Amino acid sequence: MRAIFGLVLIVGMALAGAAVYLIQQHLAQTEALLRKEREFNAKAGKLVEVFVFAKPLAYGDALQESDVQVIYWPEKSLPAAIFRDKAALFPENAPGPRYVMRSTEAFEPVLASRLTEPGQLANLTAKLKEGQRAFAIRVGVASGVSSFVKPDDFVDVYWTGSAGSGEVTRLIEASVQIIAVNDSFDEGQMSSNTRAKSVTVAVSPEQVARLTQAQSSGRLSLSLVGKDAAAVTERVEVDTRSMLGIVDEVVEEVEAERVCTIKSRKGGELVETVIPCND
Repeated sequence: MRAIFGLVLIVGMALAGAAVYLIQQHLAQTEALLRKEREFNAKAGKLVEVFVFAKPLAYGDALQESDVQVIYWPEKSLPAAIFRDKAALFPENAPGPRYVMRSTEAFEPVLASRLTEPGQLANLTAKLKEGQRAFAIRVGVASGVSSFVKPDDFVDVYWTGSAGSGEVTRLIEASVQIIAVNDSFDEGQMSSNTRAKSVTVAVSPEQVARLTQAQSSGRLSLSLVGKDAAAVTERVEVDTRSMLGIVDEVVEEVEAERVCTIKSRKGGELVETVIPCND
């Protein structure tokens, strides 16, 4: 009997020791996970609620409350003009809904630059900043970028025409923004084989006058500008002679040697004799 009791006691102590060991292991793992979570939160910083698009939307779609959802975003990494307040995104007594100004993807942050003001339609004028005007430029295959330009691209505008002694090509506008290609205000409205017949750019009234004069007096060509390309500030102009590297030769005038003579008559004949020149 005593042997059985002793055996039960030993087994019980072994089980108790195993339970204590497992509990210690679980507590250690839990502590490690909590420590990792604290380290992650310290790196990420404070998280705040922001609105993101819940699904892809196309240009011109009216924004509904079901089109957005709330997620947590690091406060120190918030994009500019992101919506955090539902009352600001969907104000009461608004004259109408907001409209999407650029195609969006799911979970993309809802930014003020992606939407119109409440009740404002998503049309061409909505893409113009204060003081800007929309100007259409005729383009074609010869322009070089008719199959590649899309809304929101930036281009340099070159003018080719007669000036002075011959035809020249000159950069007249640098890094102007395209806001429409043909009748499309957004890249999502264009098909893959769209060829631009005209592009509409956002420019100042002075640039409108310059482009109008250039388009009526010569040919305009467009050149795509890279996203991080530096702005061109110097004058860019090429004519045929400079393009071919033709340089005007400078002809030096050689002064003719001075010859002095004296005329005398011998008999009935007039004789001319060379004599030293007296300077």
